[in-house]
Amino acid sequence: MHRVNVFIGGGDDPDTAEEENAFGFFQLIPIGVDDSDGDPIRVPLLVMWLVLGSIFFTVRMAFVQFKVFRHAIDVTRGRYDDPEDEGEVSHFQALTAALSATVGLGNIAGVAIAISIGGPGATFWMIMAGFLGMASKFVECTLGQLYREVRSDGSVMGGAMCYLSTGLKEKGMGGLGKALAVIFALLCMGGSFAGGNSFQVNQSLGAIKEAIPSLDGFEWIYGLIMTVMVAVVIVGGIKRIAATAEKIVPLMCGIYVAACLIVLVMKMGEIPAAFGTILSEALRPEAGFGAIIGVLVVGFQRAAFSNEAGVGSAAIAHAAAKTKYPIREGVVASLGPFIDTVVICTMTALVIVITGHYQGGAEEATAASYAANGAGLTSAAMQGAIGGWFKYVLAIAVMFFAYSTMISWSYYGERCWVWLFGDASSMIYKLIFLVFVFLGSVVSATSVLEFGDLMILGMAFPNVLGVVILSGKVRTLTNEYLASLKAGEFTVYK
Repeated sequence: MHRVNVFIGGGDDPDTAEEENAFGFFQLIPIGVDDSDGDPIRVPLLVMWLVLGSIFFTVRMAFVQFKVFRHAIDVTRGRYDDPEDEGEVSHFQALTAALSATVGLGNIAGVAIAISIGGPGATFWMIMAGFLGMASKFVECTLGQLYREVRSDGSVMGGAMCYLSTGLKEKGMGGLGKALAVIFALLCMGGSFAGGNSFQVNQSLGAIKEAIPSLDGFEWIYGLIMTVMVAVVIVGGIKRIAATAEKIVPLMCGIYVAACLIVLVMKMGEIPAAFGTILSEALRPEAGFGAIIGVLVVGFQRAAFSNEAGVGSAAIAHAAAKTKYPIREGVVASLGPFIDTVVICTMTALVIVITGHYQGGAEEATAASYAANGAGLTSAAMQGAIGGWFKYVLAIAVMFFAYSTMISWSYYGERCWVWLFGDASSMIYKLIFLVFVFLGSVVSATSVLEFGDLMILGMAFPNVLGVVILSGKVRTLTNEYLASLKAGEFTVYK
């Protein structure tokens, strides 16, 4: 069993506490004492915030993510697409745009390091976080649609900054809503420059250099190429981003999933044992309560960074979808964490567990080892099973992952920038974003990772608070929508 020393133990020494909080996930708060050795159990406040939020939304919405799963697939396929609805993109395009921001290096590097630190049991909690996160995405993206602004030119302004400011104002909390919206927008812009931008270039560069060793020493060339590729798309706004995402996301997921399936088919006989290991290490009572909590924290932490449920970012993309029913887009959005975490992250985890490449050195794992070795762990696991040629497949997949994440996060950050500073300043943001794309090829991976975690996951604090306050309205709309769906009142177009 891997002890998760980044969260358990260390006493009250401030230097130790700082080291244990290396991932930058804010204040560690004590919740009890580990019954195995008496060490204090401390959990990052942010992780507790996201976990409790996702549980609240799941219960508050009466497990809606499971009730509407089949309907979500039908809506995404376009069965209910009314060409007369207001908006800029289809349901499928909105989902792929949101997925392109979340299906990225967290699925490759993040899963690998989560297992390296927390052991195979972290996989179980990542899956649980994925299922619970579906409810968070449902509620926040419904609100994104409900409080969006469709302008005279057909463009859309929507997202957490809109429902926090307008929605809370309706409840007589205008001051709080405005403050939360501004905080969210500032954090989102910061996150778009780091985790949604420079980190993607930085991590993808490692996989590219493994496939093309001659690039070593000329990293700036890769940075320049990615900068130009991103610029070509983001100047066209959400329509061009969505059009690109709906082509790239299925392709990149297909390439990566196919590679995972090859390994899993080759090791088919070991899959039951792998699941057994995952379950036993997630819930092994003899390891102590503290160890179980530690593994849970690692799993939820990396799942949160991967699928962004509760963060509020996806609501910006889903606000642009063409629909007259806000609940319908929330239904589509709920598929995001399932695809990102339950499917893709789980496949990565199975490959790593089956091949055994997570073993060794977990106690010394830090943010630095995550930044340096995350993708390398997955690559080593794949190559050990199917041969050295996989590094070329991984290089292609990683480049697609990084590219698609950047173009979607550019839209998230740009919408927040425009909300704060006005439409006329949009190009200024895009130029700054492109500068950070290039910087990602030459700056420290560790500093980028920590700042990105701080900004992106920090968005969850104002977002979850506001969404909890507004959740009653979503529940009412959900009940009305499900009643209409059951009665067959909706027009089917395909």
